[in-house]
Amino acid sequence: MNLTDAQEGKEYIVQGIETDDEDLNAFLFSLGCYSGEPITVVSRLNKSCVVSIKDGRYNIDNQLASAILI
Repeated sequence: MNLTDAQEGKEYIVQGIETDDEDLNAFLFSLGCYSGEPITVVSRLNKSCVVSIKDGRYNIDNQLASAILI
């Protein structure tokens, strides 16, 4: 399942990133989003969601969220 299917407020572990885009992969890695790391969907907005990774909160769009496997 990917991050778009996640429940708000529940912590998940990132299982992997499903993308062929190296820039997107590098961007997620710079946020601390990689296999084995906990991630939580804080809230959902219209076409995006706010996630908590490590000590930061980030607003990511649904296309990016769908690439994050949990």
